[in-house]
Amino acid sequence: MEIFHSSLREHLRVVRALKGLRREVLAFSEVLLKTLKGGNKVLLMGNGGSAGDCQHIAAEIVGRFKRERRGYPAIALTTDTSILTALSNDYSFEEVFERQIEALAKKGDLVVGISTSGNSKNVIRGILKAKEIGCYTVGLLGKGGGKLKSLVDLAIVVPSNNTQRVQECHILIGHIVCEILDERLK
Repeated sequence: MEIFHSSLREHLRVVRALKGLRREVLAFSEVLLKTLKGGNKVLLMGNGGSAGDCQHIAAEIVGRFKRERRGYPAIALTTDTSILTALSNDYSFEEVFERQIEALAKKGDLVVGISTSGNSKNVIRGILKAKEIGCYTVGLLGKGGGKLKSLVDLAIVVPSNNTQRVQECHILIGHIVCEILDERLK
């Protein structure tokens, strides 16, 4: 029972700390809206649980969150196992997202890198390629933001060193942004 209560206490502490990230989350919402209204797309990348978060957020953008609306283009770069395994085999795992960004991104797109440590090498390389192309970059990060914090255009750093709490907050931030999207787009 103590693990249950301590996990809840820690979750609530970190979620409450998100109030300090209001400006960044609203800025993320605005750039997402601008990107989609401009006819561009969203590309999301991350590893492990962050890969799942990318898929979840992309699905909310393409489908809907709370209300019926038209679909908007969003791609989780983590979903195509043939691409992931071919690129990892032929190049390296560190180049997986960089190659996909090179192939799929265009100037004006939004690229979101999700990394609980902020130090995922393949996400870093993907962000660098996105910036080279002229994409706007957002990092959903944790643990102080790592190297990605200074590389992205907008860093949203969840104030926790606990991977699970960071992931919980990343999906909460994704949900808040999608709710704003639903409210403001037809």
